Amino acid sequence: MVKNVSTTRKVRTPASELFWRWCFIALLLCTCVIVLVPLLNLLALSLSDPSRVSEVRGLTVFPKGFSLINYKVLLANPLFMRSILNSVYITVVGTSLNLLVTSMAAFALTRPKLPFKRFFMVLIIVVMILEPALVTEYLVVKKIGLMNSLWAVILYKAVNVYYLIILMRYFEEIPPSLVEAAQVDGASNMTVLRSIVLPLSKPALATLGLFYGVFHWNEYFRASIYLTDPMKYPLQLILRQFVVLDDTASLIGSGALFSYDEAARLSYSALQASTIVVAILPVLIVYPLILKYYARGVMEGGVKE
Repeated sequence: MVKNVSTTRKVRTPASELFWRWCFIALLLCTCVIVLVPLLNLLALSLSDPSRVSEVRGLTVFPKGFSLINYKVLLANPLFMRSILNSVYITVVGTSLNLLVTSMAAFALTRPKLPFKRFFMVLIIVVMILEPALVTEYLVVKKIGLMNSLWAVILYKAVNVYYLIILMRYFEEIPPSLVEAAQVDGASNMTVLRSIVLPLSKPALATLGLFYGVFHWNEYFRASIYLTDPMKYPLQLILRQFVVLDDTASLIGSGALFSYDEAARLSYSALQASTIVVAILPVLIVYPLILKYYARGVMEGGVKE
C-alpha cells in the first residue's frame, strides 16, 4: 500500500509584492502622522502650563507641564456652556429629523407602484443641481417667523438629495419577497418601513446619520445669519468669533478671568486650542462607534446567495 504523503510548502511572496506592500504601509503611517500630529499639538498646547506655553512648538505632542486652567475658564463662561447645549440640541434633533424624512422619502420613491415616480425623480435631481439662492431662503425663513430660532438652522437641508439617492439604492437591495410577505399578512407601508426596511438598513442609516450629524455639528454660517441672540449661538459660531475673528470678549468675561490666580499668565493661544479641542472631541468619540456598521455593511455586500 502506497501512502500519500502530502507536504505543505510555504509559498514565498514575490519581492515586488513585498516592496509595494511595505510602501503602502509606510504611506498609511505617514498619513496617520500627518493627521494626528496637529490634533496632539492642539491638545498639548491646551494642557500645558501657562508659563511654559511658549515652549510648545508646531511638532510638540506632549504638554509642557500640566494645567487645566484653559478648560476651567471655558466651563466658567455661561455663554460657552450654553453654546455646547445648543450644538447638541441642533445635532440630535436635526439628525433625527434628517433620518426620519430621508428614510420615508427613500421608501416612497422606491415603491414600484408609485404614481408619477419619474416626475418626482426629475424634480429631485433639479433641486440637487439648482439650489435656492441665499436671499430667497432668507426671505422664506423670515416670512414663516423662524428668525432668531434654532429651527431655522435645524430645518435647513432636512433632506440631502445626494444622501436620499444613496438610501434609495440601499432600499432597492432589500429582497422584495420580504416586503410582499409582510403586505400579504396585512402590514401597512409604515409597518413595512418600521419593522423590515429600517432594521435591515442599519449600516446605511448609521453612515448617513454620521454625515448629517457632522454637518449639523459644524454648522455656523446660517447660524450667523438667522440667530441674533448670543445665548442661542452654537459652539461653532463661538469658535469662529474667538479663533478666527479673535473676539476674546465673546468668550472670556471679567468674572471668569479674575476668579483664577493664574489669569494674569493666561495664554490666549492655549485657550483657542482648548476651544478647538472641545469642538472636535464629540466627532472623534462618535466616529469609532459607527465603524462597526461600516464593517457590517461591507460584509453584507460581499456575500452573495
